[in-house]
Parts: sequence; structure tokens; C-alpha cells
Amino acid sequence: MTMKEKNKVPNALSKEKSPYLLQHAYNPVQWLAWGPDAFNTSLREDKPIFLSVGYSTCHWCHVMERESFENDEIAQVLNHSFVPVKIDREERPDIDRLYMAYVQASTGSGGWPMSVWLTPELKPFYGGTYYPPEDRFGRPGFLSLLHSIADAWKEDRKKLEHVADGIQSQLKSFSTAAPHPESLGEKVLDDAFMQISSHFDPVAGGFSSAPKFPRPSILTFLFNYAYFTGREEASAMALLTLERMARGGIHDHLGVKGKGGGGFARYATDALWHVPHFEKMLYDNALLALSFLEAFQLTKETLYAQTAEDIFNYVLCDMTSPEGAFYSAEDADSFPDRESKTKIEGGFYVWTKTEIAELLDPLEEQIFSFRYGVKQNGNVLEDPHGTFERKNILSLKADEETTAKHFDLPTDQVANLSRSAIEKLFQARMRRPRPDRDDKIITSWNALMISALAKGSRVLQNTDYLTAAEKAAGFIGDNLFENGTGNLLRRYCKGESGITGQAEDYAFLIQGLLDLYEASFDDSLLHKAQELAERQCEHFYDDEHGGFFNASSQEASVPIRLKEDYDGAEPSANSVSVMNFSRLWLMTGKQHYLDIAEKTLYYFSAILAANGMQLPEMLAGYARLLHPSNTVILTGSQSDPAFKALKKSVEQLYLPGTTVMHATKEKPVSSIPGAETASEENNSAAAYICKGGSCRLPVTTPEEVTNLLRPSGRSAGKKS
Repeated sequence: MTMKEKNKVPNALSKEKSPYLLQHAYNPVQWLAWGPDAFNTSLREDKPIFLSVGYSTCHWCHVMERESFENDEIAQVLNHSFVPVKIDREERPDIDRLYMAYVQASTGSGGWPMSVWLTPELKPFYGGTYYPPEDRFGRPGFLSLLHSIADAWKEDRKKLEHVADGIQSQLKSFSTAAPHPESLGEKVLDDAFMQISSHFDPVAGGFSSAPKFPRPSILTFLFNYAYFTGREEASAMALLTLERMARGGIHDHLGVKGKGGGGFARYATDALWHVPHFEKMLYDNALLALSFLEAFQLTKETLYAQTAEDIFNYVLCDMTSPEGAFYSAEDADSFPDRESKTKIEGGFYVWTKTEIAELLDPLEEQIFSFRYGVKQNGNVLEDPHGTFERKNILSLKADEETTAKHFDLPTDQVANLSRSAIEKLFQARMRRPRPDRDDKIITSWNALMISALAKGSRVLQNTDYLTAAEKAAGFIGDNLFENGTGNLLRRYCKGESGITGQAEDYAFLIQGLLDLYEASFDDSLLHKAQELAERQCEHFYDDEHGGFFNASSQEASVPIRLKEDYDGAEPSANSVSVMNFSRLWLMTGKQHYLDIAEKTLYYFSAILAANGMQLPEMLAGYARLLHPSNTVILTGSQSDPAFKALKKSVEQLYLPGTTVMHATKEKPVSSIPGAETASEENNSAAAYICKGGSCRLPVTTPEEVTNLLRPSGRSAGKKS
């Protein structure tokens, strides 16, 4: 039992599994979880619901808890005048996104913690994000706001309910709106590229000023756009962004192979990727690993491969359960040492120069400080809260060759000294208290990491990654399907599975299974992906207008189902589904898969035409349909060295939209005319390159495969 819990009475959240909800189980606020108990209490007691949404690694969620939810006076008002309800946004993104749409529309911004007041019928009438406990700078604090809303509910309730009715009607209109189709063509891709270009930072990369988020979906679009149009300036933007991120402080540089560390923080608070918000999320690392792998395919530059390997090392060492599934996140806040009583943001990660000098030999310290920008007075230039005074956030400033020239030393010696310094600092850091880890297992995020590891196994020729991906997929198969119905579940935590799977769980897992199939050629994965696709359509697809709702038709606790139309930190389920159903069409020849992909594009066509930067992942899927790619059918035994050489030749190339399948006499590919006959005629190692409903004559050497697949006149990508 923690100090916070000692001598306190738990509330209803103590029965939950979510680490975030359990963080609030000993608040004096009498929290309820989202569900029938909360809804019935609100109706019975005729009180509005105060809904607080956050997640376990959220810095400002922790701040609001300390300031307000552990405050007895505030708790008394919440308990007396409202029904306080907590949601873990990672468990229930459907509820989070519904009310976040309202908060963003009404306030112009959003974020977490999210605070929303609802009628007993779950209609929102007031909302915001973080509130300080007391009045500040002429703005009401949380306590004042609670009193005002409680008074208004008593004295002017009809006005609040009228406001809530209007808001609810508007939210429903988002859900039921018919499409306003726009014709799509090359221009929509060109327009999106120009829009993204106008936001590009040519110095540090990325597509915004501070704070700066990775948004891998934009990188996916740029790589696709460059591939299909030959405009290498598009891939150059993505490559520069990835290089600057890899060298920046958003990247944890103290990764040691086989031991842990490394990976990427959530985002940078500055424009140079130097000062991170230190939480680490599984989905960010999965998506960035995919981007770095694609960058390596394009350029063959080791920086990109090493960074992808670093991400995998972090996830497999620090974020993998004993059963092989992947945990969700690590906290931004941590104790800087074992004597500290207060957590600070980045406490686990930052260093003084004195600390480093005490741990390293003199020459090691000089080399390390030069390479990673360590300064005596600290290297954080933008620190408005004084959190990092005299502290250093490690950022790679010089490569081994530059450092060797600076110190007039052999490059090998610099490399050895750098490795030994990292090992010593890593071991010292491990003696600090680790940040708290959110150990729940989210289906969609695990699926993203399965995709990344499957691709990593192919691009980096590392079978350990394939084994890890297969083990995680097996865990989902064994633990995250509902008994009896076969429906997908969203979350596993502390031995219990639960929460109805959402569209992103289905879409990301289908994608993961298809990626895993292309790595292993296990036909059962392709069959399971098709089963999931049919179930996704059954529960989420809008047959009338097209597109997928975010919540299942069987989920009773969602007031309004929305269709996600934004590729943010994660791509939307609709964007991934466009790619999935296109791939399934190519792999199976079933026309209804293509119809679903095209109808989804049709539904979102107005957004794609007006603001492509909103859905870059979907535009990448559209580009792949607009420019049909190859299907590569490999024949022969997978254990044959000649087969392996052909497969490797495909995997080393960046080929967006290309599907790779395995055929033998026993399991011919029937989706493409001519492919079935080809596999029957030739059961030795060969590659059939198929496109537009026909296949070329087979080739048997890696050089022939490369020549046929590489776009003519196309060179490797270049950075600006």
C-alpha cells in the first residue's frame, strides 16, 4: 500500500483493472467508472455527471489529481453536487473522442485531463481540460467552476438542458451525415503535398512549431507520394524529420542491446526535438519503427536501421510481458533518485554534468559530453518552469567521425569509448527509480507493434523480431477474443480481458495479421484477417454511406458513434481500413473488399480534397489504388536458399502497395489470372511479378527481381 492509500477508504475505482483508474482509487472523490452504475446514479439522484478523462502517464492528469482530486474541499463539492466519473481514454477512446469533439468545438482546443459536465442523459453542456484548483489571472479555478455549475443546475436547469440538446444534435449530425463526394485524382495528392510542404520545418524537420509531434502518418504519405510521383523532395522531408528526431532529445540515447532503454518519448515541447515530454507510448514507438524501416529501405543509411533496432530493443526489453504481449506506456514523471519524495518530469532521464563526470573516466566523459551536447550549466534553453535547471537532456550532436577528428583519435577508439560510456550511464540510470509503467495490454497498440516487428524481421533479416510478433499475435488470439461470440476485445490487464473491441482494434489487428503473413507465409493468418474483416464490417461498417463507425453497433454505453476522420498520433481506423481492404482484394480477388475500400474513400472524399493533411494515411491508401502496384508471388520451399534470396530481394526494396504471397502446388494463388497455373507448373524457387490481372514469366535470380520491381529511373531517397 502506498502512502497515498494509507488510512484512506477506497472508492469504486478500486475494483477496476486500469492502472489509470486505480491511481484514483483512494481519492476522496467518490469516483465511479463509466457504465450503468454511474448512469443510474445520475438519473436516480438527478445530478449532472462530472466526467474526467485521462490516462496513466499523463503529466497534467497527475497535477490535477494532486491539486484538486486529493483536495477534501473540492471532493466534498464533487460528491455532493455531481456524480463523478473517471474514464481511461486508452480503454475507451470512443467515449473520449465523442466528448473531445465537443470540447474542441466549444473551446478551440483539447487535451488531457479532459473535464466535461453531462446531463443524466449523457448530453454535454460544459467542458474544458485542466483547471487549476483556485482562481488565477481573472479565470475561475476548478472549485469556483464547480460551485457555479452546481448553482446553474439548480437555478437555470432548463437553459443548460437546452444547450445540451443543441450540442447533442450537432454531435449526432456528425455521426449521421451523408457524404458530400468530391472527384479525386492526382490533384488531391498534389494539393496535400503542397499543404504539408507549407508546414514543413526545413531546419529541424517536422510539420509544426513547438510543441512538435511526430505524426508518422504524414511520413507515410510523403514516402508514398515520392514513390508514385518521383518527387524526391517529398521523401527528403520525411527523411530529414526522422534524422533530426533520431538525433534529438525526444530519442532516449541510453539504449543497450539486450538490456533495455532507448525508444522515443511522446513529443517534443520545443521546435528542435530536444526537450521531450518524457512519457513513452507503445503506439508511437511502433509507428516510428515502421517509418525508420521505410527510410532504411529507401536510403540504406545505417542511422535509420539502427534507430529501428533501438526501438525494438526498448520494447522487447522494457515493454514486453512474460507472455509476449506489449505494455502500453511509461510515465513522464519519476523520482530523480531514491531519496526524493517528489516526482518530476523526466527525473529518470536527465543528468548534470557533474553526475556524468563522476561515473565516467576523464576521456570517456570528454567524448560523451562532446557527442551528446552535455554542458556544465545544462543544455536546456527553453525551460519556462525551471524543471531542468543545470540539467542535460542527451541529444546526439556529433557522429563518431566528427568526434574522432575533434579529439585527434582513431574512430574505433571513439566508438568503443562511446559504447562504454553509454553502458555505464545506463547502469547508473537503472539504479534510479523507474517511471511507472502502464501494464495494460491494448489490442490495437499491440497490433501496431506486431506490424512493426513483422516488417523489421523482413527489412533487417532478423528472425527474433518475427518470433516476437508471432508470440504477441498468439497472445491476442488466446486472450482477447470473447468466448462464445468470437468478437474482439480491447484490453487485457491483471489477468482479465474486457471492453468491447473498437474499429481501430479490428483495423490494426487485420493490418498486423497481413504484415505477419507476408513475413511468415502462414496461411492461417490470412484466413484470420479475412474473418476479422467480415466481423469488422458486421459491427462497424455503414452500409448506406460508407466508412466505419469507431464503436461497435453492440456497444450500449456509447451515446453517439462517430466516424474517425483524423490521422493524428495514430492513424484512424478508416484510413487503415482503406489499405486493409485494398490488400485483401489483391490477395483474395474478392471484389467486395475493393468496393468497401472505395466506398470509404468516397465518404471521406470531401475532406481529402479540401484538407488532405487531415487524413494523410488515407491519402497514402488512395495513392496505392490510383497507381496499382505489383503482387509478387514466390514459389518453392521456404527452406530453399534460393527462395530465401528471392524473398530478401523483395524485402530490401521500398514498395508501397506491393503484396507478397507464397504459392505451391498444394496452395496455389487463385486471386490473379495466370498465377494458379504458374504455381502448378513451377514448384521450384521463382518469383512471378503480377500486375493488372496478369503475371510476367517467372524469374529466378534476385537481380532480376530487383530490376523488375525498382521504379525506373528512381534513385534512393535523399535528405534536404
